[in-house]
Amino acid sequence: MPVPGQPIEQARSLWTPVAWSELPGWQDDDLGQAWPAWLRSCNRPTPAWAQACREIRQLAAADVQTQRNWIMQALQPYRVSTLEGQARGLLTAYYEPYLQASRLPNAQFNVPLFAPPVGLRGGRPWYTRQEIDTLPQAQRALEGRALMYLRDPVDAMVLHIQGSGLMQVTEADGQVRDVRLAFAGTNEQPYRSIGKWLLDRKLVRDASWPGIKAWLAQNPERTQELMWSNPRVVFFKEQHLPAGVVPTGPVGAQGVALTAGRSIAVDRQSIPYGTPVWLATPGPTAALQRLVLAQDTGTAIVGAVRADYFVGSGAEAGELAGRLKQSLQMWALWPR
Repeated sequence: MPVPGQPIEQARSLWTPVAWSELPGWQDDDLGQAWPAWLRSCNRPTPAWAQACREIRQLAAADVQTQRNWIMQALQPYRVSTLEGQARGLLTAYYEPYLQASRLPNAQFNVPLFAPPVGLRGGRPWYTRQEIDTLPQAQRALEGRALMYLRDPVDAMVLHIQGSGLMQVTEADGQVRDVRLAFAGTNEQPYRSIGKWLLDRKLVRDASWPGIKAWLAQNPERTQELMWSNPRVVFFKEQHLPAGVVPTGPVGAQGVALTAGRSIAVDRQSIPYGTPVWLATPGPTAALQRLVLAQDTGTAIVGAVRADYFVGSGAEAGELAGRLKQSLQMWALWPR
């Protein structure tokens, strides 16, 4: 039986109204686990969500069934598809690295992470990674811009790809503290996968981060060659974290802190920031049926049914993020 209501056409997607019974696993999710992420989105609501967010705040301490009943009464689910009607897409995952660093360079820690150089302009290509390493004029532009140093160029590359990270920094006086490095810009050069570079040349069969590190351990003389294959460089800004407090996730493109397991990056021309989304994926790496919030975006996240799932911080999250690439269905929930 057709569901009352009109389809909604976004720039890159078609939303078709459906019954709640179409959402796989809808009755099983612990919605209370998604509420903190929803409250964060409600700190920056669009006009369409202003009224609903007042009620969402009031329901923060309610039981799961009360929350579920409110959602079903106040919101309408829409199946997200391409403009041509294709409702299956791709789910990947991303995470925030947790790395050791040194405020000053030394024999162990000598891979710099930079703040943006003076005069960097968005949209205009700056020096490539190879030029930064070899051209005196590029190095002069980055004098005094190193925020801290890592020991491993692959860890630095991971940080450049993920866009932010938690850092355990040894300060000049020997004290150790946690800080976050957040995205502050790029050199506006194209991104090239170093894993794909290795695979294309049949140098590895395993292009995971452990596989890349293993290849470099056997071929240290080719480290620069591999790193230079990706001309894109990310610049960072430092965010101090309160001592003794478990930090929230990094701030996504919506301007709110991400929540592990409940935040996704989307194509904002398909799904607006702050939209609650029912996500369903059968595996094989992770079978998920849950409520998530569209709170971030990324240069590779393009298309109607496309999401990047934020899995948290640290090595375990990184292992999951590196393996997750699977089929996806999404339903946007929108005020009636």
